[in-house]
Amino acid sequence: MPIEKKESRFNEYLRGIVSNLPEKPGVYQYINSEGVIIYVGKAKNLKKRVYSYFSKEHTAGKLRVLVSKITDIRYIVVNTEEDALLLENNLIKKHQPRYNVMLKDDKTYPSLCLTNEYFPRLFKTRNIVRNGSTYFGPYSHLGSLNALLDLIKQLYPLRTCHLNLTLDNIQAGKFNVCLEYHIKKCKGPCVGKQTHEEYMRNVKEIREILKGNIQDISRILLEQMKRFAAEMKFEQAQEVKVKHDLLENYRAKSEVVSSVLNQLDVFSIEEDEDKAAYINYLHITHGVINQAFTFEYKKRLNETREELLQLGIIEMRERYKSRSKEIIVPFEVDLELEDVTFTIPQRGDKKKLLDLSLLNVKQYKADRMKQAEKLNPEQRNMRLLKEIQEELHLEKPPMHIECFDNSNIQGADAVAACVVFKMGKPSKKDYRKYNIKTVTGADDYASMREVVHRRYQRAIEEESPLPDLIITDGGKGQMEAVRQTLEEMGISIPIAGLAKDRKHRTSELLYGFPQQTIGMKQGTPLFRLMEQIQNEVHRFAINFHRDKRSKRQVASALDEIKGIGEKTKTILLQHFKSVKRIREASLEEISAVIGPAKAALVKRSL
Repeated sequence: MPIEKKESRFNEYLRGIVSNLPEKPGVYQYINSEGVIIYVGKAKNLKKRVYSYFSKEHTAGKLRVLVSKITDIRYIVVNTEEDALLLENNLIKKHQPRYNVMLKDDKTYPSLCLTNEYFPRLFKTRNIVRNGSTYFGPYSHLGSLNALLDLIKQLYPLRTCHLNLTLDNIQAGKFNVCLEYHIKKCKGPCVGKQTHEEYMRNVKEIREILKGNIQDISRILLEQMKRFAAEMKFEQAQEVKVKHDLLENYRAKSEVVSSVLNQLDVFSIEEDEDKAAYINYLHITHGVINQAFTFEYKKRLNETREELLQLGIIEMRERYKSRSKEIIVPFEVDLELEDVTFTIPQRGDKKKLLDLSLLNVKQYKADRMKQAEKLNPEQRNMRLLKEIQEELHLEKPPMHIECFDNSNIQGADAVAACVVFKMGKPSKKDYRKYNIKTVTGADDYASMREVVHRRYQRAIEEESPLPDLIITDGGKGQMEAVRQTLEEMGISIPIAGLAKDRKHRTSELLYGFPQQTIGMKQGTPLFRLMEQIQNEVHRFAINFHRDKRSKRQVASALDEIKGIGEKTKTILLQHFKSVKRIREASLEEISAVIGPAKAALVKRSL
């Protein structure tokens, strides 16, 4: 069969499926020629959504490839959009289709496990075992988890042993108390010194604390304390008071907003240029952050921020079994959940929570980028160059940067230096030194014009690549000198200037004509790169100037002696260390080094 007819029948088959799709909420699955599910999606209206894939040309390359590989379509109708979202999430986890957004889930975050035993234990773990135990978390901040665990241990001395504490074993007297009992960190349920009823009352309160209902438990303890005091049971009242104070102290430290705010979910999102999105989730109970988690999605088909945030909301609410009736988000999302209100706060405590979530997701993104940069340093340099491009509004990242500096002492031994940075790194083989030839006296601007003209005139003649950015080690005057020279040469290259403060430290970056100050926060990678460039050109220029000055001082004494060449001069200086010592040496001492004939010439001349 000809290919054209085969493709036509193939398209007709798909069109037949699409034309018969119901206009109801549901989930669709795209199948390739091997019978593998390659994409799962949800829709408010199945027919309209699936039809959109085949009714137009897609600009995104991956989307075109996806559509070209579809040979069959399956679908599942559900009652509501919320049901469709949940089903889509579960099917993506189950089949892991190639073209779906993939959740990069860090399985190493610890959780708190409350075991399903006759006398339950509480401990932190990174392994989830489905044996009836209850897990709280995961906790992305280990310090918060340890603080919570320490609080519970102080309030309720649960057992830590791994003994099989069944009622029969305890009654049979199989166990003895351990050190934990003697140091009052366990009440000895293994030998019947603590009843099962009392132990489980403690476990019930622990569950509420782990759920974030600290205020409720604090209120119960306060009522207990007052009741014991009224009954003249002052020792029991004091014990309860200690617990109450511990709980209130912890609540005061962990409460971030008013305790009136209860059962809220907060979401925020950040993206980077590497097809990744980061979503932060906070669950608020009585003003306290009860759950906090940030996770990463790897984008596959250029999904929008709105689509990714929708996926994150469904994923986190299902994972943490959240039933919050209000969700705080940074922008409007096209998502309808039963009895749930979406809020975009502008001020107040809810805005404070959203800002806190944004702070967390930005920090997570920064940490991930730092980790990636350790594995790929060039990625870090490229990010810095793009940052310079954005700050200076350049057409492209400055892959090739050249920086100039002059050095002289009251016009004497005037020199200049040019250092080159490529991809944010020094390219020392491209460094150049210049003796100032046409300028008399200390005229830095004229010296800069001479060096820039020589540098780029030669580059034009040799057809060498010009830099993407020129930086001067100086302020507005140096920049203007470079601008005038390039303009006269008919060359257009962006120019910036690095100025120093009174303590000779890098302080600001200047750009544009008239010049504007570009803010650089000290300690940032961008500031450190600019500081490195400025220090490097200054070092290179100063060293060149020092070498020239030193050679001139030596030349005044030895270079003018007729019959004494460079090799003889070097031998003398290596032996006597200085011209002064040569002058003070006797004829015999000099003769012993270079012979009597040359020694006579040196002695007579000096």
